[in-house]
Amino acid sequence: MKKTAMIWGASGGIGRALTAKLVDEGWTVLALSRHPQDLQALTPHTIAADVSDPASVEAAVEKMRQQTDAIDLWIYAAGDITAQKVDALSPADWARILDANLNGAYLTAHYSLPLLADDAHLVFLGAISERLRLPGLAAYAAAKAGLEAFADTLRKEQRKRRVTVVRPAAIATPLWDKVPMQLPKKALTPKALAQHILDAYEQGHKGTLDLTH
Repeated sequence: MKKTAMIWGASGGIGRALTAKLVDEGWTVLALSRHPQDLQALTPHTIAADVSDPASVEAAVEKMRQQTDAIDLWIYAAGDITAQKVDALSPADWARILDANLNGAYLTAHYSLPLLADDAHLVFLGAISERLRLPGLAAYAAAKAGLEAFADTLRKEQRKRRVTVVRPAAIATPLWDKVPMQLPKKALTPKALAQHILDAYEQGHKGTLDLTH
């Protein structure tokens, strides 16, 4: 039976790689993004959604409900980063980073849960947050640490479902253009990360998945 995945933030570097990989593996992929037109060459199931807006997320899930009976693999791949020290970080930028990395994870999970299969796998794109506590990364580090706490609690609530937080050391995406740090030479490609996530699904993983190499 053909499986169905729902990917939030599907037009980003990681989201696109996941969409392409799963489609190539025969999945039906429901791709949600602020720029769904960028994904139409990969999957016909695209819809506009702003993960920071509850009404937008709720409406997007309702439209996807008309295209599927249940979601087998649910992935939150949205995210954003900024490099500003706290004295220079505006409330608007703080809110933007928290919305993309943490609040959006709650909103999309909250509205999606009724649509997920009983044994669905939820995957959140985290980071090795203890390595991020550097000058200028307060908002991003706080959001990713909060995401792990959220996912840990969700895992205890959704005991029949699997919840995984993937913590890559570094992924080669345009996100690195926003920070004054050099991309590590051993950074994973989005395509390699997509394979790790599919492997985690197939192997029945739950909990934290550290990808340090």
